[in-house]
Amino acid sequence: MINKTVSNVSEACKGVKDGMTFMLGGFGLSGIPENAIAELVALNVKNVTCISNNAGVDDFGLGLLLQKRQIKKMISSYVGENAEFERQMLSGELEVELIPQGTLAQRCKAAQSGIPAFYTPAGYGTEVAEGKESREFNGKMHIMEKAFKADFAFVKAWKGDEAGNLIFKGTARNFNPNMCGAANITVAEVEELVPVGTLDPNHIHIPGIFVQRIFKGARYEKRIEQLTVRKRDQ
Repeated sequence: MINKTVSNVSEACKGVKDGMTFMLGGFGLSGIPENAIAELVALNVKNVTCISNNAGVDDFGLGLLLQKRQIKKMISSYVGENAEFERQMLSGELEVELIPQGTLAQRCKAAQSGIPAFYTPAGYGTEVAEGKESREFNGKMHIMEKAFKADFAFVKAWKGDEAGNLIFKGTARNFNPNMCGAANITVAEVEELVPVGTLDPNHIHIPGIFVQRIFKGARYEKRIEQLTVRKRDQ
């Protein structure tokens, strides 16, 4: 029987080194691999490139790595909630590559599928297209985008089994599925880890073939990035 479980996050992150490229799932603070991020902070890896939709907030998520100057380059589509990110970017301490959100998702998906590149109209005629091959399809110009290359992908799922099959819940089903299998090693942390055969095959979002290591997360804060509530009726 296939068993991809590791005992803890430290074992899951074996092989992580300075200068590597990491993919990290999540959207805002929803569905981020909290345990893996905390371990990367503890390992004090340096000069890393992070591919993530956003950079967390100042004191949580990838913001923790930014605080310790561990990130050399951020590849993201949205960075508006992190003052330290802004400071490092404007001072030139941090390399930043901003990518249209759909293109970011598809570059992950292309890596997952083994497709080296694809064409998209998004960004044509803007700075995004500089230095990239362009081609016309059906009367519309497109630019060529290459699949990402990453050493590790860190994702977070709601439930998984020992073979690495994953189920995501709610908004956490964002960039996480696209990043599974899109790096040399995919590490999945889950809230609930169950034996093989427990999950209904019809409900599995990502098959275990895309995951190399899986572990049960120790705890999750699940912070809310921007809390908005309706005023109570008087």
